[in-house]
Amino acid sequence: MSIKKYIVKGEGLPNWSNPISHAVVVNNMCFVSGQLSVNADGIYVEDSIQRETELAFSNFFAALTHADFGKDDVVFIDIAFDDLKDLPAVNTIFMKLFPESKRPARTIYQAEALPFGGKIKITGTAVKDIVI
Repeated sequence: MSIKKYIVKGEGLPNWSNPISHAVVVNNMCFVSGQLSVNADGIYVEDSIQRETELAFSNFFAALTHADFGKDDVVFIDIAFDDLKDLPAVNTIFMKLFPESKRPARTIYQAEALPFGGKIKITGTAVKDIVI
């Protein structure tokens, strides 16, 4: 059995100055690197937790799209906060993005520091159905 593996790059994804890949695809799985509230130039956009969460998820979904995966393929989300008091605001956005019947597994935790001094970092895994 051969294994297909490739790194996801593309137009519209933040231009990171850090040595990471936006995502890596291995066969039917997509592993998305931690996405922050950064614009297409890789510049951190400081704003409210709601806006930073929306932008981080937008970057997360852009990486998925470039890998030919979709929101319904997401099976796991890992969310790091700089302050867990922001959880209710993030939960509101999370529930809109992922209705209960399609909600992925999730971890949340408070990190002492996030890159660029950000408020939130979103990482995740997506899996496409396998046809046998």
